[in-house]
Amino acid sequence: MNFYFAPMEGLTGYIYRNAHNTFFNNIDKYFSPFIVANQSNSFKARELNDILPENNQGLVLIPQLLTNNAKDFIHTSNKIKQFGYNEINLNLGCPSGTVVSKNKGSGFLSKTEELNLFFEEIFSEATTKISVKTRIGKDQPEEFYHLIEIFNKYPIEELIIHPRTQKDFYNNKPNLKIFKDALTLSKNPVCYNGDIRTVTDYREFSNDFSSVETLMLGRGLLANPGLISDIENNTKLEKKLLKDFHDKIYEDYKKILFGDRNVLFKMKELWFYMMPMFSDNAKYAKKIRKSERLYDYDEAILSLFREQDIMEV
Repeated sequence: MNFYFAPMEGLTGYIYRNAHNTFFNNIDKYFSPFIVANQSNSFKARELNDILPENNQGLVLIPQLLTNNAKDFIHTSNKIKQFGYNEINLNLGCPSGTVVSKNKGSGFLSKTEELNLFFEEIFSEATTKISVKTRIGKDQPEEFYHLIEIFNKYPIEELIIHPRTQKDFYNNKPNLKIFKDALTLSKNPVCYNGDIRTVTDYREFSNDFSSVETLMLGRGLLANPGLISDIENNTKLEKKLLKDFHDKIYEDYKKILFGDRNVLFKMKELWFYMMPMFSDNAKYAKKIRKSERLYDYDEAILSLFREQDIMEV
């Protein structure tokens, strides 16, 4: 099985990726949080730092673009290619209201004529491989059957399907009936993305979809960064390994961010996902949430790892 790490805005930047690759080293491709494509000749500092090759050594990174403008996509992908990247991923999956209101991300899926013209232009001028991360529609799952006709017209490197609609956001269960049909209908390679959060989830999915060779994991990996190791080796994430992983992220953020508040904001975001791994976590989660100084945070983390164990997943 090939495993991809999904892009998560504000969470899976190069600091996180490097730490994950150092301690787990089992991701075939990492995908960058989206860059908004435009006609500028330069990147924002944050975007540039995230895709600089020197900040992503020893791992495979696929930059992701968000846009509904073909010329912006082409211009920005050509800039990215100069850093040595030979694949660009198009975001047709983001369900955020601010993105969708601009007909971008999964909002673009409802504009099928415009989407087809967009693909026609970017594939006619593409100088890199283009993969697509998509939902199955904006409002109704049945929209996918028209969308797949559009996707099939073009040589998409890989079609990464999250089988929810934009309207679903992250609620309801992934629509596995639609995904099953996608495997039959798609002329392009297909990757599955959606709700693989435990070893049991993986086994159940693999039993039902034995032909699928590539999975993209997002929230499941944030919640348990050792999930793929658990899947492949039938093991449980060790507390010391998680602590070492945490410490590297923490120390690296302290090197690039100014002030306790900025560092703590990043770490609290991660703990939102990781905290449920610990059995009796409520008081520790509260201490971390209420930390306003690194000193307070350090004490909370020390007591968490000293007093609590990681649960079976």
